[in-house]
Amino acid sequence: MSDNQNLLAGQRRALILDEVRRRGGIRVSELTRMLQVSDMTVRRDLDVLARQGSLEKVHGGAVPVAERRTHEPGFEAKSSLELSAKSAIARAAATLATPGSAVALSGGTTTFALAHELLEVPDLTVVTNSVRVADVFHHAGQPGDGGRPAGAGGATVVLTGGVRTPSDALVGPVADAAIASLHFDVLFLGVHGISVEAGLSTPNLAEAETNRHFIRSARRVVVVADHTKWGTTGLSSFATLDEVDTLVTDAGLPRADREEIAEHLAELVIAGELEG
Repeated sequence: MSDNQNLLAGQRRALILDEVRRRGGIRVSELTRMLQVSDMTVRRDLDVLARQGSLEKVHGGAVPVAERRTHEPGFEAKSSLELSAKSAIARAAATLATPGSAVALSGGTTTFALAHELLEVPDLTVVTNSVRVADVFHHAGQPGDGGRPAGAGGATVVLTGGVRTPSDALVGPVADAAIASLHFDVLFLGVHGISVEAGLSTPNLAEAETNRHFIRSARRVVVVADHTKWGTTGLSSFATLDEVDTLVTDAGLPRADREEIAEHLAELVIAGELEG
């Protein structure tokens, strides 16, 4: 595929990881042909993904890592994965935010992508426990940021306190108390894993409790999660599927999984298909 010759390293690694997960393993020789890059480039990419814990290198290729329910990847490790899916999800989810409303965003790379889209929605009050999300709105208010005028969108941002996780989310009693005292029109919630059996889950026990407070304080709960999160289970469940009003995911979710989700959720939005 000639287009892949010009892919950025992060995009190339996201494609590699997607192939490993989809096929259960892949050889270096297959990746060099698919991506049209050198053997050395593929091996460097596999080294990076292996150090991040995203896959396991084996002789001649790579396989998925065994699932560890307590492993919590850092923000940077997750930020290069499923980039196009997260962008599509963010654009679709942003249409659910009404000008002048109070919205909450949890931590995560998908909510981080969503924050950029919400800059275009006027007069929002944004409550978040994500340092990264708060930074998006803060920098948007600075002159000369990508040509965006100062104060774009006019958002009022409330950042909870708390203890910082590897995902740059603030959790714990301070965050929980702040969230419990507030009320949101819509909660946009990123998740580590989602399944029929376990509901919504995370590897971080403190984050699970903070997310419970988010859900209790929200009139509408919108989960934003790419297709790789379906069927994944973290250490701690914090909500059942019937507590979710809307799931916004991407077109990579298989048809059978869509049908299963539709049996348990009021609304399923497939972001890529909305744009097609």
